[in-house]
Amino acid sequence: MPGPGVPRVVSLVPSLTEAVAVSAPGALVGATEWCSHPAGLDVVRVGGTKNPDVPGIVRLAPDLVIANEEENRAPDLADLRAAGLDVLVTEIRTLDQALGELSRVLTACGANRPEWLDRAAASWSQLPVPNDHLRAAIPIWRRPWMVLGRDTFAGDLLHRLGIDNAYATHAERYPRIPLDQLHSEQLDLVVLPDEPYRFTRDDGPEAFPAGLPVALVSGRHLTWYGPSLAEAPGVLSEALRAAFR
Repeated sequence: MPGPGVPRVVSLVPSLTEAVAVSAPGALVGATEWCSHPAGLDVVRVGGTKNPDVPGIVRLAPDLVIANEEENRAPDLADLRAAGLDVLVTEIRTLDQALGELSRVLTACGANRPEWLDRAAASWSQLPVPNDHLRAAIPIWRRPWMVLGRDTFAGDLLHRLGIDNAYATHAERYPRIPLDQLHSEQLDLVVLPDEPYRFTRDDGPEAFPAGLPVALVSGRHLTWYGPSLAEAPGVLSEALRAAFR
């Protein structure tokens, strides 16, 4: 239970759950079933990101519910507000937005600025400017195939690592692209994260032409905005290099 003066917080976003749990110990009283980090998190589970248990959240009487405009549905957030709860909604489509929104969330949760957030900012700001950029498709689902499109947090991280998203100018943020169209693209690389779809060495690479490098990367380091951001440049860079070995 939160101590005196510590706000009661429910998180509907897995990466924000981890950020709050490690930076404001005791503040979290509820989180979604998908909130897997930190390991052993002992809070009330309040359904999923897309189908939260609104009555259950209300019964927890939180001082604050933290959400994200992409991960959570507007009608659910409206219901929480209608029940009298304070809902903080983040918008994160770039690294700079992530760093700013993390600071805002943690302040609202009663935390001082954590050391990991400074390390995250430094680790990305100190990256060398890439000499060359590789053109890549970044599938996030199959059956049907879906890829990163415009204005995505993961796309911004990859761009900073020298990877240009082939669908960065697509009208949709997560377009469905038929596999034959992916094959027709002039790509230098395919990047396959292990979430939201769990691509593995045996599930994903075989769908692309022989000889086309495929990088299997950690979805948590590519798509989560939280403590993993501090080590993400090194983890992702190594996975990208491994595709060309």
